[in-house]
Amino acid sequence: MNSNENPFSGLFFQPDPDQPPEAERLKRLDLPVYAVNTSSGCQFYCKGKLSEQPTDFEVLGGAGAVLPESLGDPTFRAVYGRRYALYAGAMANAIASEDLVIQMGRAGMMASFGAGGCSPERIEQAIKTIQQALPNGGYAFNLLNSPNEPAIEQRTVDLYLHHRIRVVEASAYLALTPALVQYRAAGLSRSPDGSVQIDNRVIAKISRKETARRFLEPAPQDLLDQLAAEGKISPEQAELARLVPVADDITVEADSGGHTDNRPLIGALPAILNLRDEIQAARAYAQEVRIGAAGGIATPASVLAAFQMGAAYVVTGSVNQSCLEAGASEHTRRLLAQAESTDVAMAPAGDMFEMGVRVQVLKRGTMFAMRAQKLYELYQRYESLEAIPAAEKEKLESTVFRKSFEEVWQECERFFGERDPRQIERARQNPHDRMALVFRWYLGLSSRWSNRGEAGREMDYQIWCGPAMGAFNDWARGSYLEDPANRRAADIGLQLLTGAAYLARVRMLETQGIRLKASERVYRPEKALI
Repeated sequence: MNSNENPFSGLFFQPDPDQPPEAERLKRLDLPVYAVNTSSGCQFYCKGKLSEQPTDFEVLGGAGAVLPESLGDPTFRAVYGRRYALYAGAMANAIASEDLVIQMGRAGMMASFGAGGCSPERIEQAIKTIQQALPNGGYAFNLLNSPNEPAIEQRTVDLYLHHRIRVVEASAYLALTPALVQYRAAGLSRSPDGSVQIDNRVIAKISRKETARRFLEPAPQDLLDQLAAEGKISPEQAELARLVPVADDITVEADSGGHTDNRPLIGALPAILNLRDEIQAARAYAQEVRIGAAGGIATPASVLAAFQMGAAYVVTGSVNQSCLEAGASEHTRRLLAQAESTDVAMAPAGDMFEMGVRVQVLKRGTMFAMRAQKLYELYQRYESLEAIPAAEKEKLESTVFRKSFEEVWQECERFFGERDPRQIERARQNPHDRMALVFRWYLGLSSRWSNRGEAGREMDYQIWCGPAMGAFNDWARGSYLEDPANRRAADIGLQLLTGAAYLARVRMLETQGIRLKASERVYRPEKALI
């Protein structure tokens, strides 16, 4: 190594006798660490003084303290009142449960309640529980785009506004909707100093540049005019909405469980960061939009990689579903804890079935992906249930639905009659729409069977899962986290951040030419941190 490249060249170390045990020194993230050349070879020390006076300890390199709470953008932590720049993303049907949100909040992290697929009554119950446990905030609620059910999305926004939910995680948006723009604009006001006060925060989860652009720009004028005309926002709020972006934060979602475009984070994140910088230069927002990373966030190495690429924060997903706080059955959690990175498949999405949208699910221990794909193929091939060949119909009714098409349709009438009667009206007029609702019955219930552990339906469980689950299991193998009975979301979040901080120091040392042992180049969870 050229001495000009080493900031410690020519320095010596005077170690303090009160050193942590040798095996612990690299792990003392709250203290600087120095690699020194001794008569016994390279050793690490934490406590002592640097000196230009020669001693028996020549400094070869060093790294400063790196704490888990120092990772990420400090404005993210400040805005949301969090200690750490990590949050647990929403998983629909309350898989990201009240307990998960509360425990993450109490640990200085954040989580988004999985409101997608829940009734307004269920969401309101969660709001009251979480607000009572976390009166000072530090949580988010998911707002899932519902192209087929805009009334449900509007009712959810009405609930959030009524109960003063200050942070929403907007997911699966292909375009901005009136309900989402209303939520954002309804929280805007003019501060005494003339700046825009933002009370309703939006974290947008996206995977495409064109979608990111919509959230990076102010809300469209036509939507603001419409909302103002309907009295849902004030004229002043419509005016202020033209001065701020739709989102405060944008999560770049790479290859993840559930809705995903299977994009690699290493390509997607830099592209969105560049787009953010381009729009910030043109708009000059008072606070630039922060860009976070999700999808594949499951090991200390992946967490560090995201931060090193410029992520302001990281979001965990699949790994949380295997935790005790998740709204998933024990059978599902154990399947997830056994998953390899290759044990995933793409399957038709229940909420956007007709559009051909797909979700990533676990294929180990379930036949859901194969059966759901068969339903979509039949939907594409035939225009009505009656057109399906008798043999195919009999097979579906006996092995997949375990009911007749007519019985399933009657259940659809009861369900959508209360939830969204317009869908029933369309289906009665269009046999192809009727087929879609009947097939969506299976897609919708399959995730609920998984969550509640429906006996006898194990092979039909729809378990949203990305390759990150397998990566986490590989990392956890041999540790206390291998057993799903020991997995708690907040503890896992802190382990990932602590491991990332440790690896950050390892990388600093390696760039100075310090060779570490194989055991020193990895971080393993030894005991619970929370």
